[in-house]
Amino acid sequence: MLSRKLGQSGISVSAIGLGCMGLSEFYGDPKPESEAINLLHWAVDQGITHFDTAEIYGQGSNEELLGKAFAGRWDQIVLATKFGPQRDPATGAFVGVDGSPANVRNSCEKSLRRLGVEKIDLYYLHRVDPATRIEETLGEMAKLVQAGKIRAVGLSEASAQTIERAHAVHPIAALQTEYSIFSRDIEKDILPTCERLGISLVAYSPLGRGILTGRYTSPSDRPTSETDFRTQMQPRFHPGNIESNLKLVEAIKEIAAQNGCVAAQVALAWVLDHGDQVVTIPGTTKRTNLQTNLGALDCRLTEENRAMLNDLAAQVLGDRYLPEGMAAVNR
Repeated sequence: MLSRKLGQSGISVSAIGLGCMGLSEFYGDPKPESEAINLLHWAVDQGITHFDTAEIYGQGSNEELLGKAFAGRWDQIVLATKFGPQRDPATGAFVGVDGSPANVRNSCEKSLRRLGVEKIDLYYLHRVDPATRIEETLGEMAKLVQAGKIRAVGLSEASAQTIERAHAVHPIAALQTEYSIFSRDIEKDILPTCERLGISLVAYSPLGRGILTGRYTSPSDRPTSETDFRTQMQPRFHPGNIESNLKLVEAIKEIAAQNGCVAAQVALAWVLDHGDQVVTIPGTTKRTNLQTNLGALDCRLTEENRAMLNDLAAQVLGDRYLPEGMAAVNR
């Protein structure tokens, strides 16, 4: 398994990890616990070491799931979790972001208890709190490092300016943000800032939330379940957009066929080709998909392939979130 370092933290992870959110919510009904744990164990057996969760996933149940799955196996993995966004306990609705020092401490302690560990490997601010200076949030996260509660600090969906300010307080090991053939907005200033400061990029949704896998062949295939957040919150999957976007995926499938790969492997290889500072955390609930993802490590793209893929992002219809979601990213 190919491993890469997370910034200057000294932590190494598998270049292809596993985003665990979908095991608990957002992509349909939660996976039965026994099946989810079996998948997580199998992932470790395949050499995957990087697992990503957050306190909001399943309102804590995802962290609890990973705590059960990895009990006795923590020495084999690197666990990342995140804090900040707040949800109504009764409805699950998002009600804001809290990056205050008090919430930094409170959230960390709750995550430690749910996971059943004494230290979190990589702790992210999941979204930037506009009401709290980033220096205050990072100052408290730095104290968690000093106290031995976390090993490394990360940011998610932060702007270049915020990254600069945060890194001046405490070294940032990784920035987690959406990055794929279809989502390349970070290339203008965010990615160069990370490269200059020695910060790794942890690319989430490198498969475009499934659309880049080629599994959807017509608009009628798109997710429609009320428990799948793509139905309501992902404009790229909405009628009027998905028809055009699926035509773009055909170009990815053609390149895959030329290289003896499948579309998902081309999409992951494209992300990983951006340098040793880049790792990915595609999410899945299926063993077959996980095995396919790992095959991306053997997918070799030509310069011509990459040039063709680079042209696709400008043709994508629809933002990656609804307006309220877009307002919370890259800030």
